[in-house]
Amino acid sequence: MTMLFIFLGLLPSMVWLTFFLQEDAHPEPRKAIFFVFLGGVIAAFLAVFSQYGLQEVFNQKMINTNSVYSIMSFAAIEEIFKFLLVFIIISRTRYFDEPIDAMIYMITVALGMAAVENVSLMTGQEAATDKIGLLVLRFLGATLLHALSSSIVGYYWAKGIIKDAVFSFITIGLLFGIILHGVFNYLIVVLSRGIIYSIVFLMMASFFIFYDFEKLKSNR
Repeated sequence: MTMLFIFLGLLPSMVWLTFFLQEDAHPEPRKAIFFVFLGGVIAAFLAVFSQYGLQEVFNQKMINTNSVYSIMSFAAIEEIFKFLLVFIIISRTRYFDEPIDAMIYMITVALGMAAVENVSLMTGQEAATDKIGLLVLRFLGATLLHALSSSIVGYYWAKGIIKDAVFSFITIGLLFGIILHGVFNYLIVVLSRGIIYSIVFLMMASFFIFYDFEKLKSNR
């Protein structure tokens, strides 16, 4: 049964990864995708460790965990670690050879991080029926969120490569990715029907992000 729940936890990331990779006219090597996905797994643990330490600081300073400051800080940790793992693992290799690769690999690392979160939830103590409902919400919510927020970073990274201003554009991308991530989390935490509003928010954001993706594909 545990193996089944692990598989179910991995499923949302696998489905979204397959979808996004099919959008790439020049597919990246599976080996590169695999290692970047593993980088997302590493980023997840690094983020949890860092967030735990930050939470201790917030507790000492009596900063509300549900405050905008706290939520945005936790979102920033995840987005920064996802970017750093892509930068370290793949950005200086021969597999990173065109601007759109930044978007593809950022989505991949994000889905690796989401997979860790999903598997953790699926192997928890909740009833099986509750887990299935949770899985559906994770598929449409947090898993897609990770992909979209990181794709924003990847899009601006790609623009930075095209315009020869990588650092400036990555900074902008991280800022927008953190805002998207933070707003999603804030809607869930603060509003009584936050999960519904957050999913609607993601659906709206996805139209703009998919448009950006198509623009990059046309600029190959």
